[in-house]
Amino acid sequence: MKVLVTGGCGFIGSALIRHIIRHSTAQVVNVDKLTYAATPEALEDCSSNGRYVHEQADIADEAAMERVFAIHKPDGVIHLAAESHVDRSIDGPGIFVTTNVLGTYTVLNRSLAHWKGLSGDAGRHFRFHHVSTDEVYGSLSETDPAFSEQTPYSPRSPYSASKAASDHLVQAWHETYGLPMVMTNCSNNYGLWQFPEKLIPVIILNAVQGKELPVYGAGDNIRDWLHVEDHAVALWQVFRQGRNGEKYNIGGNAERRNIDVVHTICDILDEIGATPGSGSCRDQIKFVTDRPGHDHRYAIDSGKIRRELHWTPSYTFERGLEETVAWYLHNQKWWQDIHARKYDGKRLGASV
Repeated sequence: MKVLVTGGCGFIGSALIRHIIRHSTAQVVNVDKLTYAATPEALEDCSSNGRYVHEQADIADEAAMERVFAIHKPDGVIHLAAESHVDRSIDGPGIFVTTNVLGTYTVLNRSLAHWKGLSGDAGRHFRFHHVSTDEVYGSLSETDPAFSEQTPYSPRSPYSASKAASDHLVQAWHETYGLPMVMTNCSNNYGLWQFPEKLIPVIILNAVQGKELPVYGAGDNIRDWLHVEDHAVALWQVFRQGRNGEKYNIGGNAERRNIDVVHTICDILDEIGATPGSGSCRDQIKFVTDRPGHDHRYAIDSGKIRRELHWTPSYTFERGLEETVAWYLHNQKWWQDIHARKYDGKRLGASV
């Protein structure tokens, strides 16, 4: 099998590719533009493997996508490439529309044309797996039931609106043109190699540098946390075993308030003495003005993927967070180089 993965140098994409290379015999074609958030270092173990190749290309470039499909002739596509930072989408929504909507449209069209040219088993086994987010469903109160696959869409940020649009395009290409597809919507990911503008790495890195720990509002926003390695396992299972035309929600069964996540990170760092101050790093917490339209709670009902594909997360949040903290402490050169070379320093916020 040869699978084309878009956005494979991103946080989730690189975890997926590592999983495929380590746990299958499939070949992987990684299509990644290498934007500011790309981490090709996360794929160093795969780069020398003959089953892996990277194509640097923009998914919104129709000619580039036509060339990639013509050369590699994939047996399936897993589409992860997306702009995904909510704060950045508020400041500059245009690139989110271009990448997440136009880019998805372009990859869909290329996939459809490629699939139509296949015959026999190749055509019957081809599928397009679209990877999306729980943010398309909107915001929950603390007593609302968790998001299911039937929850109506209600995006509240330019980012989530662009992802909702891409979801609808994929569904339409399936219904109108018959393109074989599956879709997944996941909760907040965390783990190794996450770009340092998301909540968990921001808190870890600011804490060890003695900086303020920015927390939006009162820190009472709630998220369901999913370890990226568990997500990679789920994505590969859905791609291979999910039912054609179906959607699967993927969650970590680990709802936490943002302030509780920050407190837990501080407690881990305090216990191992990894912060420069003499007191608790909780003293570094600073509550900052909330962002516009900040969703209060996300929660995922993963019952469908558990029942149909027998997937469950293997990480508890406590174990996963301890390993994540340890990884960032032992890989300081990676994130220090990002701060020095690739990062403008203006987005190191409390995003989640």
